[in-house]
Amino acid sequence: MAAIFRLSSVCRRGVKPLFYQSALVARPLVVPHKYQEQHYQLTARIHASQALYGSSGSQAASLHWTAERVLSLMLLALGPAAYLHPSPVIDYSLAAVLTLHGHWGIGQVLTDYVHGESKIKMANAGLFLLSTVTFAGLCYFNYNDVGICKAIALLWSK
Repeated sequence: MAAIFRLSSVCRRGVKPLFYQSALVARPLVVPHKYQEQHYQLTARIHASQALYGSSGSQAASLHWTAERVLSLMLLALGPAAYLHPSPVIDYSLAAVLTLHGHWGIGQVLTDYVHGESKIKMANAGLFLLSTVTFAGLCYFNYNDVGICKAIALLWSK
């Protein structure tokens, strides 16, 4: 009951509680001090990642976004194709598309969470190494073993 009283007293004073705010960029939070009746307003700001592709007028970000969507559609199309007609062409296509999909996904995580010039360079070098080893490993598996399509079919058959 005390929480309801405090909430109604905050609303009567003209300060809106957190869940009534519509702004996403800056959301005020009303916090009473321990031993005082006065409420203090704290502000939390949401920062976006810095731009990867230079100026805001650049078409590279738009083209990259479009390429990601095309790649996702290719993954959706390769799934049924791999089931209905397993072949080396589909195996190598899956190897390339899965590697590129993983490379772009991990690259976005690195963009969001790795800061500092030298750390970014090391993380990107590690990502390129990981992507290269992944693609080479999938191609090796396709050439020297049953291939991705038949391997997944064998996993589902047991």
